[in-house]
Amino acid sequence: MPDGEFLAIIVTALLIDAVAGDPVSLYRALPHPVVIFGHAIGFLDRHLNRDGLRSSVNRLSGAAAIFGLLALSLWFGYWLHGVLAGFQYGGAVEALIVSTLIAQNSLYRHVRRVALALETDGLGAGRDAVAMLVGRQTDVLDEAGVSRAAIESLAENYSDGVVAPVFWALLLGLPGIIAYKMLNTADSMIGHRTPRHLHFGMAAARLDDVANYIPARIAALLLVLASLGKGVGVLFRDSRHHRSPNAGYPEAAMAGALRLKLSGPRVYDGKTEDAPWIGSGRAEAAPTDIRAALRLYVIACVLMFALVAIAALLAG
Repeated sequence: MPDGEFLAIIVTALLIDAVAGDPVSLYRALPHPVVIFGHAIGFLDRHLNRDGLRSSVNRLSGAAAIFGLLALSLWFGYWLHGVLAGFQYGGAVEALIVSTLIAQNSLYRHVRRVALALETDGLGAGRDAVAMLVGRQTDVLDEAGVSRAAIESLAENYSDGVVAPVFWALLLGLPGIIAYKMLNTADSMIGHRTPRHLHFGMAAARLDDVANYIPARIAALLLVLASLGKGVGVLFRDSRHHRSPNAGYPEAAMAGALRLKLSGPRVYDGKTEDAPWIGSGRAEAAPTDIRAALRLYVIACVLMFALVAIAALLAG
């Protein structure tokens, strides 16, 4: 675990992200770190993932690409941390960088936008808003489906976008959070079971599952604590029913806390995927449930912040 100084940097980064989010003015001049990761992954995808290659060659190329990017990310993180340590305000700059790799604020705003769209502009606007969060086909969703999709995305991305980056920062410092965000970006871009990426993206998808194994369970525990234990029964019963080895944990905790059914059948490119339900409550979710999920999310974020702050105080 990093020393007390870097723990203080994480605490500061969480505060910056919670209050200010990503500084829009900064990213008008400089690209967001995730955009840089995306350009690098896209470049390797275009040049190494070629049609006509044997599946074994594509798997090997994909593994080489992701391990190379991981090594580069770790090296860059160590280098950058060393450089910033030599400046008087290097810690403040590092906290700002770390804050851009945590998605507390942006996730809240994107999910809240779905509730606002449904409440003020109707189903079509809600579908458009939730399409920014999920990969499923949204034009077939009713209001309950849009609401469930937003809540599911909130639960899953609380793990991937908030808890996991902080976990890897706590474990490996700045190199850890940079490498994790690169891997998570790669999984979102190439870790799909499509004809193009089934083999090339296999290593990215498997490594992302490994990297999120512990954070997903921590996220579920924090959501259970935030709900004063309401989600614990569904968590133990239904968390393994999800097609993902990790996403089912925070989704089950959220479903139990809100007394909802989440996951279930969904449509991708006109084809229905008959996924099992998570939770035993009602499936007819509404914008009020999105707002209840957001309140639970905020409490879980505060709990995580408190734990990191206590660790920073104890460390010095």
